[in-house]
Amino acid sequence: MDRNSPLSLDTKYSATSGRIFVTGTQALVRLPMLQRQRDLQNDLNTAGYITGYRGSPVGGYDTALLKASDFLLRYHIRFQAGVNEDMAATACWGTQQVGIWKSKYEQAKYDGVFAIWYGKGPGVDRSGDALKHGNLAGTSSNGGVLVLAGDDQGAKSSTTAHQSEQALIAAMIPILYPASVQEYIDYGLLGFAMSRYSGCWVGFKCVGDIIESTASVSIDQDRLDIKNPSDFNLPKDGIHIRWPDSPIEQEKRLISVKLKAAQAFVRANKLDRISHAVENKRLGIVAPGKAWLNVCQAFDELDLSENEREDLGIGVFKVAMPWPLEPTRIRSWAEGFDEILVIEEKRNLIEDQLARVIYDLPENMRPSLIGKYDDGGNILVPEFGELNGTLIARIIANRFLD
Repeated sequence: MDRNSPLSLDTKYSATSGRIFVTGTQALVRLPMLQRQRDLQNDLNTAGYITGYRGSPVGGYDTALLKASDFLLRYHIRFQAGVNEDMAATACWGTQQVGIWKSKYEQAKYDGVFAIWYGKGPGVDRSGDALKHGNLAGTSSNGGVLVLAGDDQGAKSSTTAHQSEQALIAAMIPILYPASVQEYIDYGLLGFAMSRYSGCWVGFKCVGDIIESTASVSIDQDRLDIKNPSDFNLPKDGIHIRWPDSPIEQEKRLISVKLKAAQAFVRANKLDRISHAVENKRLGIVAPGKAWLNVCQAFDELDLSENEREDLGIGVFKVAMPWPLEPTRIRSWAEGFDEILVIEEKRNLIEDQLARVIYDLPENMRPSLIGKYDDGGNILVPEFGELNGTLIARIIANRFLD
């Protein structure tokens, strides 16, 4: 953003670089504009399509989209609220078919259409059929689909305390879990790139504590150097949407290639990362999204300085994609710890996958693994309600600190 240009409430949508001050919801409005801008820089003439159904915690998303409609249109982005969640997901499926149907008289106006579906957790549940069919069919190479799943973990404005991961897994949709407003921008752009590379629809877990927060975020295009994997071989016929396409071939392609391509993308772009390094490996903590924020808060509540944490041998690994878990980086990090503690909300997801990842490590380098239960079978990290930093601080203190 030009420092000499006047600031206004519209700056968050009109600025083309620099930093903007936004809520999580507004970041998700700005995201498709940045995707269009990024595509133009790469000589792609794309359009965007956003549809879904309101509900906590993404209940204000459509209102924010309507307020920004003039800006969206400038970037060739169409917002159309769905009659219901299922029809919205089906419309996203349709956007990926641009370019399939070619005739002598009609050609596609755009190189591709990227799409965003949004809905609360129960909306993910009820739309399972449409989401599964869309993901099996896949995405176009210049399109991509993000599935914004709003989880009201504490049932503050919903009839259920929700966790969407299991429904997304049933549709075999990879899941990204951002931990900040900045990551709504970064993971969003990475999510579209992953969707294009892998041919998968990509889940995007949204919780109230993050989507309703505000932050100054960077929208500079050069802050992200998005890479396609160099160590993964795609099939000669590609992995994107096509016609005709049999159900058996769709299933085979999704399980054997597309999900593995998503893991390769996470590995190539180092989305999973060591957030708190340590040389003396005693306790390793694994956490995604908001749970990772709770771990950081727990360190503050325990008044642990960086030096004290390192002396105690406590390291932390931040997971960007809880499912399917990319095994390479986390396996290398976990090797040599005495114990690994998995902090995740509600039912365990990462813990079960991590058990398989570290199972065949050499016995003297394989850590013990705890999470929902400790090694005595006692409840450790609750499977219900919401997590917070105070609760995590107590778990760390009771388990590990004198």
